[in-house]
Amino acid sequence: MSIAGKNILVTGADGFIGSHLTELLVREGARVTALSQYNSFNYWGWLEDTKCLNDIEVVAGDVRDPHFCKRISKNVELIFHLAALIAIPYSYVAPDSYVDTNVKGTLNLCQAALENGCAKFIHTSTSEVYGTAQYVPIDERHPLQPQSPYSASKIGADCMAMSFFNAFALPVVIARPFNTYGPRQSARAIIPTIITQISKGAAAIKLGDLTPTRDLNYVTDTCHGFLALAECDQCLGEVVNIGSNHEVSMGTLVEMIKDIMGREIAIETENERLRPANSEVFRLWCDNRKIKELTGFSPQYSLRQGLEETIAWFAAPENLSRYKAHIYNV
Repeated sequence: MSIAGKNILVTGADGFIGSHLTELLVREGARVTALSQYNSFNYWGWLEDTKCLNDIEVVAGDVRDPHFCKRISKNVELIFHLAALIAIPYSYVAPDSYVDTNVKGTLNLCQAALENGCAKFIHTSTSEVYGTAQYVPIDERHPLQPQSPYSASKIGADCMAMSFFNAFALPVVIARPFNTYGPRQSARAIIPTIITQISKGAAAIKLGDLTPTRDLNYVTDTCHGFLALAECDQCLGEVVNIGSNHEVSMGTLVEMIKDIMGREIAIETENERLRPANSEVFRLWCDNRKIKELTGFSPQYSLRQGLEETIAWFAAPENLSRYKAHIYNV
């Protein structure tokens, strides 16, 4: 399925990955409707600054409303569903809201896509559904382990989307990206947390546990992975990892960022940044053979290249000023 000339809906387009994906789709010749979460300020998140703003239609609303979902998905051929509550720490505080947005929101969009005859539905999962690796690298057959309310809600959302493929033949693909980083990422994630604290002159970096490992992917690569799945006719009904097939510890990551930024700075462990003992996911390492075999996709950015691009973006004063590095983002 070529996306050039297609009517495409991107939910969560105002967010980190969604805004980058929207830009890529426009460059590929798609006609994009970008969903931004409704707010009374009429603020469109990261879409406000995108260079393709005049080439897309921005709509404001909420995926928790089934009638709204049905309306915005009319005449849409392809849906990229990225809208979700994603902050793990906040899911400990307000788990009910994660069910409403992540599970029921996915249900609403699947039902709308089915009723409106959407040709393909790309649902966004997360590597957090795997929990701490039982074996590595993690392929798509790895057991699912809900180690936080967030991951539980995403497991529920994944199952809801797949049920629509099995029960109603909705053409669903579940994209499961491992940890994505890059420009515009929220400071709740570790890479922006490190960069912004250093850039704003902190005497010491305040972080959580540095022993876990992650498979880190530059946002451009993640978006090209989404695109590859959208264009793959053999992916329907499949769950597909998007990742690099490499892992790095958070401690090593800190040292890499310090080296690139040319700073020697102390590290302090802050208890409020630690997950509950049984909730921490200690190891994530993506097996990306399936997406390679199905689509030919391979990541193009090394970790160091991606970090250099990310640091350069955050270092720009107009970008750095958006972040409150002295506050822990739940």
